[in-house]
Amino acid sequence: MENKSKKSSFDLLKMISAWILSFGLRLMPFRPPNIEPILAIQMPFTKKFGFIFGFMFAFFNIVIFDVVTGRVGLWTIITASVYGLLALFSAWYFKKRKNKARHYAIHAIYATLIYDALTGLTIGPLFFGQSFYTTLIGQIPFTAYHLLGNVSLALLFSPAIYRFMAANPKLNFSYLKRKLLHT
Repeated sequence: MENKSKKSSFDLLKMISAWILSFGLRLMPFRPPNIEPILAIQMPFTKKFGFIFGFMFAFFNIVIFDVVTGRVGLWTIITASVYGLLALFSAWYFKKRKNKARHYAIHAIYATLIYDALTGLTIGPLFFGQSFYTTLIGQIPFTAYHLLGNVSLALLFSPAIYRFMAANPKLNFSYLKRKLLHT
């Protein structure tokens, strides 16, 4: 029953706004490495709207970012697909969990480790001929920064994004339309 109400309250305006927010933050110059808002925004929206939204959100965020910045490669499809598939894990994880910072932080740890293991430990050895040992040693600081960024953003922003954006009925298109037409 709850799943049906989630689907019926889906709002394209929220989806586009969240996507633009994440994409815009990623375009900021001098942003610290691996401090990216994708997961912090993907988690609350996947919790509210499900796997398909979560997959599309991350997949297209990565693909379009790589196109805009001129960094398209085979890794684009791999990283976008893996990040998108994290939404499957998110949808399952948040199905029966409340909108609490600790749940987002715990999920950010698991999701980051899964993502970095599947992408960071495979792309170098499979496509660039790096040894697994070299890749593993290089991956450690990368993953440490990635964990720091994802867990911090999850703790600080994900619950608020869920409450004030994803689950906020006053941001539903139908609500805004009614307000505009009746003023």
